[in-house]
Amino acid sequence: MTLQQALSFAVLGGAIILFAWGRWRYDVIALGALLVGIVVGVVKPKAAFTGFTSDVVIIIACALVVSAAFARSGVAEMLIRPLIPRLRTARIQVPVFAAATSVLSMLTKNVGALAILMPVAIRVARRTRTSPSCLLMPMSFLALLGGLVTLVGTSTNIIASQVREETLGRPFEMFDFAPVGLGLTLVGLIFVSFGYRLLPSHRKAGAGLNEVIADAAFSVEARVPEGWPKSLAKVSDLKLAEDNVRVAAHIRGEGIRSLAFPDATLLPGDILVLEGDHDAIDRIYGRLPLVEAHRESRVRSETPAEESRSVEAVIQPGSPLIGNSAQRVRLQQEYGVNLMAVGRSGERITERLRDVTLRAGDILVLQAGERALPSAMKALGILPLAERTVRLGVVRRRFLPVIILAAAILLVALKITPVAIGFFGAAMMIILTGGLSIREAYGALEPEVLILIGALTPLSEAVRETGGTDLIAHGLALLLHDAPGLLALGAMMLAALLCSPFLHNAPTVLVMAPIGVALARALHLNPDTFLMAIATGAGCDFLTPIGHQCNTLVMRPGGYRFGDYPRLGAPLSVLVILIGTPLVAWVWPLAHAH
Repeated sequence: MTLQQALSFAVLGGAIILFAWGRWRYDVIALGALLVGIVVGVVKPKAAFTGFTSDVVIIIACALVVSAAFARSGVAEMLIRPLIPRLRTARIQVPVFAAATSVLSMLTKNVGALAILMPVAIRVARRTRTSPSCLLMPMSFLALLGGLVTLVGTSTNIIASQVREETLGRPFEMFDFAPVGLGLTLVGLIFVSFGYRLLPSHRKAGAGLNEVIADAAFSVEARVPEGWPKSLAKVSDLKLAEDNVRVAAHIRGEGIRSLAFPDATLLPGDILVLEGDHDAIDRIYGRLPLVEAHRESRVRSETPAEESRSVEAVIQPGSPLIGNSAQRVRLQQEYGVNLMAVGRSGERITERLRDVTLRAGDILVLQAGERALPSAMKALGILPLAERTVRLGVVRRRFLPVIILAAAILLVALKITPVAIGFFGAAMMIILTGGLSIREAYGALEPEVLILIGALTPLSEAVRETGGTDLIAHGLALLLHDAPGLLALGAMMLAALLCSPFLHNAPTVLVMAPIGVALARALHLNPDTFLMAIATGAGCDFLTPIGHQCNTLVMRPGGYRFGDYPRLGAPLSVLVILIGTPLVAWVWPLAHAH
């Protein structure tokens, strides 16, 4: 072993130990390891930041933006809505939501697919008094399995493709993973449809601060636009109760106010004062052709390029708003601020928002130019609440993100454009067409994951370039010399599966994929088979809540504890190894070495 090999092993090994220890954040450890690698000389300064400009980082970032736009469109919820009345028990809910999550994961990044469908599953669970713990972990596991089907479904596939290009001269194509991914997804779906009974069925879900704030009721004004469909002629046709939204008042175009009777006729120009929580109101705007009453009102902006922004704020004691209404203080005219919603505890608002006499403690949703908001809030004596996205009344591009995503996948599948260019183009088109604002696009990124991959890529390259991977592979080849190729393949998949919960799936592939290629060559077997096995194993973290974002995402809402994951995950992991190993070898024959 040379000095450079020893140093590269020491730096990467130290990072792995710190990952497993869990004392510090993943991204901080990765950046620290990169710095140490530069200082000791195993990473050349010119190559130190190549990981941040790699196709892997670009593809993952753009896939996250596309996934966020898909979620914002509401298409997935629209498609599953007709099934909701039939989802009365966990026996039906689990396979339906798990299957829907896996299918969506094939089209977008797996964590994005789970984030889209998880709120729907939680609402259905509450309505049918099903424990969310029965639904969310199966959905998370199927998101991981569904992500294995396409190149962009999970980070592990993208990284494995990059390693293949660097070592074998060609990347994986968009659907090269599909045969293995589809087979394991089917196995996983069958298993969780029955295996969910292994999970605690009466565990209470946890709630964070933002969720408590999100459950607060708001009153908003929605206007009936011109061209209102005849199928929605009456208030009852809106079916607002399905989204837990109530109509507090029905105001005719001529200003006549009345209670919202179910058989009241809706006419263009009518104003409905709706009451519900933030997400419920947002779903109503997405499902119905109602428009936010103040959409045409201009807000103050210092520059033409300045974005408008909506925030939640609470009225402080001493505010000039107390005892006044938005109309009396000329909120829009004097401050350039639109009043979009009012939240008040214990009292229903039945008048136009502009006429509501405001009180200390009222929560307002205000819209204004990004730079104008701070000065307006200071002058009005109001304080912003916890930071979160407020989307009340934002125009949805219903099918446009879906069309853009489909076009990108088609262009990549037909090899008209590389994956990175295809998804970069899709992300840009979504922003330019208004599917997401640039602020929402930035918010969709997961910087800790992008930094993790960008920082570890040069370290992985250093181990390979110093001959470290060949050294490890030679040792493994001696150990597995007389073993069947299928056993060696299964051992690599098992190693990746066991490492992923503690190292995160991306570092697992970055470290193990070059070793797998070198081992395959030493055993005179097909490197593609080993790359596929490692990507599959690393993408199947079913044992802990920390190895993948999907498992972390469901932990609190599902009320899970650390030990709950192996209950369902351990038997599923065994199935993945037992079925996945021969499946990979069948799709990518071991003997066809290149």
